[in-house]
Amino acid sequence: MSSTDVPTREELVRRVAELAPVLKKHSAWQEQNRRVHEESIEALADAGVFKLRRPQRHGGYEADTRTLVDVATEIGRADGSTSWVASVYWIPTWMACQFPEAVQDEVFATPDVRICGTLSPSAMAAPVDGGVVVNGKWGFISGALHAQWQEIIAILVPPEGEPYPIMALVPISDLLIVDDWDTSGLRGTGSVSTVAQDVFIPAERVLPLPAVLEGQGGASASIYRAPLLPVASASSVGTLVGMARSAQDTFLKRLPDRKITYTAYESQREAPITHHQVAEAALKIDEAGFHAHRLSTLVDTKTADGTPWKLEERAIARADLGAVVRRAKEGIDILASASGGSSIYHGIPIQRIARDVAAVNLHALMHPNTNTELYGRVLCGLEPNTLYI
Repeated sequence: MSSTDVPTREELVRRVAELAPVLKKHSAWQEQNRRVHEESIEALADAGVFKLRRPQRHGGYEADTRTLVDVATEIGRADGSTSWVASVYWIPTWMACQFPEAVQDEVFATPDVRICGTLSPSAMAAPVDGGVVVNGKWGFISGALHAQWQEIIAILVPPEGEPYPIMALVPISDLLIVDDWDTSGLRGTGSVSTVAQDVFIPAERVLPLPAVLEGQGGASASIYRAPLLPVASASSVGTLVGMARSAQDTFLKRLPDRKITYTAYESQREAPITHHQVAEAALKIDEAGFHAHRLSTLVDTKTADGTPWKLEERAIARADLGAVVRRAKEGIDILASASGGSSIYHGIPIQRIARDVAAVNLHALMHPNTNTELYGRVLCGLEPNTLYI
């Protein structure tokens, strides 16, 4: 695929914006059935969403992370769970491009291939002739129900030396899916658990995780040579901005027809408290967008110029991730608390948005306090106390 065949960022955003009616109409079904609707998956595929991080030589777009932010924002404005799953697919797809070309040829032979994944090393790997055998279980595997491959993390125990984490690619058909996703938020993501029982993985589909974390997986194109965590952070944040924009849209749409019960205000928009709430929420949401775009600009600039990443730059990427999550939740919470008693009914979208953003705030790698602490630690001249930076 030539660069002239790759849609512009504006075109991709326009495509997903046009999907809003389809994505919105399935939100309630997804909540009830705990997975993304098939029609939504097909719509995302038709819009090219699953090609954004696919290599151009395999018909992909090799889009920058600013494009990911803007596309995810628009999807998230229609439905948070759908946007979350799309964003999650982008990260393991990028990780798959760290493997040798023969492995990529196998993986990307499937049109619009979807790769789910994890960074949790909750499995063990034993070396055998020609590869490794893996046993273990991974939770929170968003999008597994619609994926063809899973990127896994396991601890390899070699015959000699210290154990170390590996990253590998496994056909989803080699894994057992455990339908245990029954949660208060992000219900529509279908983030089930997967289990490996004596799964053999050939050596060519195994890489040492530290190399991938450092952006040293051997990829050829520049967008695949950055450190993993800044890339993953920039891939994730658009969904939060989209959720916050959706809450704002929902609140303002209901506002003219709502009165404040037991007061003289026949319209909520006449009350000064509403003016403060709407403005404060809007500023929080704008701040979320600022941090999302500062993060993507950092990743894209470093990718383009090819200069080594400084420790502080890697820490601020995590900090911007946490800031987006925090500001989005703060903005949504203001609007949710101002939405009145009727908003607790399931038919009102803002209660779902509030539950979804609360769930994101609990995610181990997205938790605002965790990311802020890491940034502050680096600013204080200390070494990071995690490999995930």
